[in-house]
Amino acid sequence: MISFNLICKNDHEFEGWFQNSGDFEKQAKKKLIECPLCGDVHIEKSLMTPAVGAKSEVRSGRAEKAEQAKKLSKMLGEIRDHVEKNFDDVGDEFPEEARKIYYGESEERGIYGNATDEQAEELAEEGVPVGKLPWAKRADS
Repeated sequence: MISFNLICKNDHEFEGWFQNSGDFEKQAKKKLIECPLCGDVHIEKSLMTPAVGAKSEVRSGRAEKAEQAKKLSKMLGEIRDHVEKNFDDVGDEFPEEARKIYYGESEERGIYGNATDEQAEELAEEGVPVGKLPWAKRADS
């Protein structure tokens, strides 16, 4: 296994683990790698410092990072499950429906859906409370 520091087009940096460098290239080309913060699939390798030290220290550090990544992935999955069970999915109508709720034109309730960065920024400027969640794809999808 090899660890790469990765970066998306929105400058979010994160770590990815691959069998080898070629495995990263194949997955990136097929857009199978997704930023855990924004969902962007335009991923590149970021600059990284070499792992210098005793082999056991390097392996221990990598194992710890892998365990942290598993925990983070599990937490993100739990957040996704909670949102899907307790909020209404309004899909691409999210900006319109969020405005309707905010201005009292629609029933007040928790919703989730899709919005571009520009749409989310416009909503925030209007005072509509919105937030972006890291929406990692499910392992079974």
